[in-house]
Amino acid sequence: MCLNLSAATAERRTPAMRLKGAQAAIICLLTLSAVQGQDGWSVTYTSTQICALKGSTVDIHCTYTYPSRVNGNVTVVEKAVWFTKMKGDEHVDVGTEAEFAGRVQYQCDNKDCTLRITDLRESDSAEYKFRFVTNQPGGKYSGSPGVTLSVTVLQAQVIKTWPTLYPTWKKVTCQSSCRLPDPHSYVWYQNEVNIDRKESSFEEYFGDADSISCAVKGYEKLPSPSVCVDDQTCNRVSYTSRSICALKGSSVDISCIYSHAHPALSKFWFSPERSHQQQHRSHPEDLRKDSHYAGRVEVIETERGRSTLRIRDLTERDSAEYHFKFKTQSFEWKSSLPGTTLTVTALQVKVSRIISVHQTQTEAELRCQSSCSPAGRLSYVWFKNGQKNTTQQTSAYTDYFNPGDNISCAFSGYEDYRSPSVYPSKLPSVSVSPSGEIVEGSSVTLTCHTHASPAANSTLYKGNQTLPLTPEGIYNFTSISSEDRGIYECKTEDQLSVSLFIDVQYAPKLPSVSVSPSGELVEGSSVTLTCSSDANPAANYTWYKEDDNSAKASGQNFIITDVRPEHSGSYYCEAQNTRGRHNSTSHHLTVVTGKSIIVQNIIRLTSVVLMLIPLLLVILWMRKKKPLSSTAESNELMETMEVRVR
Repeated sequence: MCLNLSAATAERRTPAMRLKGAQAAIICLLTLSAVQGQDGWSVTYTSTQICALKGSTVDIHCTYTYPSRVNGNVTVVEKAVWFTKMKGDEHVDVGTEAEFAGRVQYQCDNKDCTLRITDLRESDSAEYKFRFVTNQPGGKYSGSPGVTLSVTVLQAQVIKTWPTLYPTWKKVTCQSSCRLPDPHSYVWYQNEVNIDRKESSFEEYFGDADSISCAVKGYEKLPSPSVCVDDQTCNRVSYTSRSICALKGSSVDISCIYSHAHPALSKFWFSPERSHQQQHRSHPEDLRKDSHYAGRVEVIETERGRSTLRIRDLTERDSAEYHFKFKTQSFEWKSSLPGTTLTVTALQVKVSRIISVHQTQTEAELRCQSSCSPAGRLSYVWFKNGQKNTTQQTSAYTDYFNPGDNISCAFSGYEDYRSPSVYPSKLPSVSVSPSGEIVEGSSVTLTCHTHASPAANSTLYKGNQTLPLTPEGIYNFTSISSEDRGIYECKTEDQLSVSLFIDVQYAPKLPSVSVSPSGELVEGSSVTLTCSSDANPAANYTWYKEDDNSAKASGQNFIITDVRPEHSGSYYCEAQNTRGRHNSTSHHLTVVTGKSIIVQNIIRLTSVVLMLIPLLLVILWMRKKKPLSSTAESNELMETMEVRVR
């Protein structure tokens, strides 16, 4: 839906005129995208389209619904993912894709799920869809269409409005490839100095060597590249990348394109964070003179106007923001605009879940994680006991592990920068006693602990609820109930975790009976009786008629297609599973035959007639009384006349 709003423009100053007018502002509002499924299955997205700046963070949000029960079974969500593509019949979880490593978070709770993507890249532009999988047969649902994300980069554009009369009078506009959410104010930088302008475009006098850059208010760290106001050489610095992710131990190149109107007296790379550690914070220090980078830094200038800072043997302490600086006789490029932020990451192997535990082996799913993801679509390499696994190329690795096995991972092409080894046999474990089927009302013990040495503390969760453990890592259910059914997660201090699903079985609860249609039944019509009961495992249903021990029907629905008088009576259903049985209360059916209807109509008609007879008698009496009164009055009148004549 678009609203056409008119507003008076601010004064527009030009050398030739001052114009005042009205301009129309079109504000387009995105409606909610509700993807409604059948029988209560649905996904609703907050927005259908999102425009976001490169390098920023975006939240893609949805809510979803599903039946609480299907055929008496409680519905439990077992998996929820966001995806943009398919691999065969599988929906590829964005959290497992290499290009999103370290940049994706899920915040899901109570039928509400948000996908957060940090450090956005233009390659992240795609349609994102939400999918959830339940324990019900066929209980899977994807919200389609999804949310279209467009990642844009700001561009400052210069327009010559009066090139002949006023060559230095220019109009500058801040543009993007998609429409950012309204309203927004802007920040403008002239020669890297913030100027007092908040509109998306303005006109002004500029110098021949001036450069201009813009940013959105609140996102000053994500400005547009600086552009020369004039076509000639100006003072400016534009960085090739605003953020770079690199692996610990590797090398990185940080580049920029620069120009200056007059010969440079000095130029070098520096880091404000490192400069702030020095005594004179206002005087940046050339990184080549910083002892922290000794022997690891060089500046490469293979072409004019392009400088590259190369740092070798990266450490996590090298994570910082890096700037390029130059000085001329009359100008100094400072560091008001952001430079390039370098994040140095080390890969880590995390255990996402234990699939099965055996006497000599553990089947587990491992994930290769990092605090950020290097640019490019990199695949993964897994190593088991030092040997390269040629079949696993994703961030997830599922296998059987023996005690003593060590696992590590790396990015393809960066095999020399592996993660530290992990020993899956030392993972936390969660177990239930007694094993086998769990019945409501029984005593159950959950054990959550780790085999690591030295021992690590473990915590037991059910959803967001923390359950108290004994020092031995035990949680007791003295009398477990159906509400205790669900997923339990055992997590260690270093966030390794495993999950266990407890399925509590219980006898059918009191069944309820519904009848359609309700009320008296006409002979020859049809009627449906439906029986429902909460049970696990799902109940089987049998129908009975009071004073008759033989079963009338089986199944949740009892349908009588041709109702006859002998069907009148009270009916009840029995819900039964392996844990017990329970009868419903009785429901009485009344069948009315054709003769009965005629008799009922005659009785009703007779009643009406009997009610009308007194009314008819009153009317007749009134009519009879009126003529008699008239005759008496006439006779009196005649007698009076005779007397007067005499």
